[in-house]
Amino acid sequence: MTPFISEIIGTAILILLGGGVVANVVLNKTIGNNSGWIVITTGWALAVYVAVVIAGPYSGAHINPAVSISLAVAGKFPWNDVPLYILAQMLGAMLGSSAVWVFYKNHFDETEDADSKKAVFCTAPAIRHTFSNFFSEALGTFVLIFTILYFTNATINETETVIGLGSLGALPVAFLVWSIGLSLGGTTGYAINPARDLGPRIMHALLPIKNKAASDWSYAWIPILGPIIGACLASLLMLALA
Repeated sequence: MTPFISEIIGTAILILLGGGVVANVVLNKTIGNNSGWIVITTGWALAVYVAVVIAGPYSGAHINPAVSISLAVAGKFPWNDVPLYILAQMLGAMLGSSAVWVFYKNHFDETEDADSKKAVFCTAPAIRHTFSNFFSEALGTFVLIFTILYFTNATINETETVIGLGSLGALPVAFLVWSIGLSLGGTTGYAINPARDLGPRIMHALLPIKNKAASDWSYAWIPILGPIIGACLASLLMLALA
């Protein structure tokens, strides 16, 4: 398990479970059909937890280009490794979204609404407004990264010994993503992760999905650039406050 492989697997699991919960809610004739936003945000938060548990010990579980770039800006990750991580994250996102389609293939076929099928793969704005949509993605990712940069390890105060929490150490980021989804996800669907949106959007365009909509490439730059800008601003503020 190399960092490259762990980022592929971690991101693939993230999208399998995250895209999977959307499919369960929006596609026809699923058991979870129409179960709502709380289910989607909870599913995505738990997807992050599982992905971090798997990839954390080997790559740090970036599973998000915005995380890799922001850590490099903050001086906590080598810039030379950023392209490799982003490549792994993109591959993982494409694999994970393809697996969701295979898993829910019968339900995709039973769903007439093309936008619902596209929603399993990528985000879309509730109200299309370029500045507001960009601001939403940038601010949501800013909150994600700024909080991650201030995560601390558990310590024994008497000896100042740092202790690990094992797999429980992935819980804070899951709660963080859950909070962002519940509070800030209503405008754009909170991509907050360029690979999470772009990789599956590419697969939506390539896969032989029955009666699918266009992949909305005119919007696709917002969930890519917005999270990157928000992540960089978070790192710069952290450095300024250090």
